[in-house]
Amino acid sequence: MTDEKHSLRTRLVQRSRPEKGSRRSVNPPVVRASTVLYENVETLRSVRAERAKRNRTYSYGTHGTPTTFALEDMITDLEGGYRTRVSGSGLAAIAFGLMPFVRPGDHCLITECAYEPVRKFAAAFLEPYGVTCEVYKADGSDIVSRFKPNTRLVYAEVPGSQTFEMLDLPALARETRKRGITLAVDNTWGSGILYQPLKLGADVSMIAGTKHIVGHSDVLLGAVTTTEAAWGPVHDMHDAFGICVSSDDAYLALRGVRTMAVRMPAHAESTAKVCAWAKGRPEIADVLWPALPSHPGHEIWKRDFKGACGLFSMEFKAEQAKVDRFINALQCFGIGASWGGYESLVMLTNVPPLRTVTDWSKRGPIVRFHIGLEDPDDLIRDLEQAMQYLR
Repeated sequence: MTDEKHSLRTRLVQRSRPEKGSRRSVNPPVVRASTVLYENVETLRSVRAERAKRNRTYSYGTHGTPTTFALEDMITDLEGGYRTRVSGSGLAAIAFGLMPFVRPGDHCLITECAYEPVRKFAAAFLEPYGVTCEVYKADGSDIVSRFKPNTRLVYAEVPGSQTFEMLDLPALARETRKRGITLAVDNTWGSGILYQPLKLGADVSMIAGTKHIVGHSDVLLGAVTTTEAAWGPVHDMHDAFGICVSSDDAYLALRGVRTMAVRMPAHAESTAKVCAWAKGRPEIADVLWPALPSHPGHEIWKRDFKGACGLFSMEFKAEQAKVDRFINALQCFGIGASWGGYESLVMLTNVPPLRTVTDWSKRGPIVRFHIGLEDPDDLIRDLEQAMQYLR
């Protein structure tokens, strides 16, 4: 049995597996269940008493099965947190990381570099129910001036979506903690293996497990992990909404997470090679990847992160129509949303309308890339042949 003296790489392989015995399977079984049967009334009452104390028990399908519990334990270890609940998507995880901590009349601060559906969630759900949502700069430089007496929640992404701004999370955590404000962080880029917001002072960390945890672009998954102090509200709201994940999806996510410690350095190594090539191209105005020394916030990345992943953006000098032709000419990159899997992807962005605090209107078209596990030399040759459509 593994414990904290083992490295995270070892724990990702060894934990959340069947107990050792004379014979056992390598992976935990898939337990598909809605109804759970009890031997007698006394057992039923005992389980209900445990549930009332927010203790995890195998009691009904929506409350989890041994398969989903194994995945939650694994993600808790990744995040360095107290407990985890999994849900059906990354956006669902974000919603259940935010909703428990605000009430009508409260004030919430959301980073302007937020994953776009988060802004839509705030406009469609939080604000109609009386929560005032205000946007702050992606690097957090203006956030203290935006605090109000009724500020109850801050939502951050580190690094930011599309443009990968870095935020000094420990400094922000010191400010929120002394004011009693909940700090929730989207940790999908780092996914625990590279970044642990809870250990840097955050109260809640959300991951779109669809990306790095699953690793194969075939399962939708989200996870909310909290400190012990923040656990109660998240647990209760999950139960109130009946949010759950199928055991089959949990099994596939567990299979994916075993190889994270091997996959992530491979993504980073190939991305470093592609970014170094792109920095020298005359068609490219900027390469946005926190691991580059030229990236704003690179020093924060070096201090707080254990590495980088394969997601970055390029700013082009050409007009959008030529950039569209460039994308269409790519052969090794699929045009598609999401990322974190083994395949390389490219996706359009439209940053200026989403920036309501800073001005991005003078920047060139920005295209987001995910570098998969293909040979980086093949990817570079593909990018190079597509550059002709920018001229």
